[in-house]
Amino acid sequence: MSTEKNIVIMPCLDMQNGRVVKGVQFVDIRDAGDPVECCMAYCAAGADEIAMLDITATVEGRATMLDVVRRVAEVATIPLTVGGGINDTRAAAAVLQAGADKISTSSAAFRNPALIQEMVTAFSAARVTVAIDAARNPAMPSGYEVFIDGGRTATGTDAIEWAKTVAGFGVQTILPTSKSTDGVKNGYDLPLIRAIKAETSADVVASGGAGTMEHFLEAVEAGATILLAASVFHFQTMGIPELKQFLASKGVPIRAHANLDA
Repeated sequence: MSTEKNIVIMPCLDMQNGRVVKGVQFVDIRDAGDPVECCMAYCAAGADEIAMLDITATVEGRATMLDVVRRVAEVATIPLTVGGGINDTRAAAAVLQAGADKISTSSAAFRNPALIQEMVTAFSAARVTVAIDAARNPAMPSGYEVFIDGGRTATGTDAIEWAKTVAGFGVQTILPTSKSTDGVKNGYDLPLIRAIKAETSADVVASGGAGTMEHFLEAVEAGATILLAASVFHFQTMGIPELKQFLASKGVPIRAHANLDA
């Protein structure tokens, strides 16, 4: 396996009403636990980073729940990325001040691309992730269309072209989630990962669709350097230590963790 950097395992806490939830293709939401407890468990299990995304903040027209960010940040021993409802640099600063290490923006960035440059300038490129919700659409040049508002609103914009625009602002991490595979557990949308990797120099986060350890390996082979998942971790389909051991056995470079027998 040839990759220049260690692969990052990133559990994702999708948040709704202060609870961790998980859906299938952005709907059919079910409860998955308390965010503080989930964060503590994932840190202990050897996760490399953790994401917390307020999935209804943008649609509900409100800011990220800063009290939840503070409580999770207090127990996090690994980098924490927070997204959802971050519509300007002031909101981003508040999330970072609440303890997040990085912020993720999606709908607001699409509606106002200048915001990306503002955030990169204010907080550094390393602390800004741009998330792209995409769905397969053969009418698009790349076959993928950007969706916003938590996957509810089609934009008519080609997802790969948008990813190139995002990377042009210096963003180092792009987080594409495929509506077509999200929560289905049949594997990540590999063509989407490959396309963004081929057209940008950003780290690509594999998101949406992991169901087996082989799916994580396929994402690495497609060019992802950060492996994000929710359902398989929340509902104990697999453990992070076992996943890391599997990937290492396939030659994937992974980060050592103090709590694990490496």
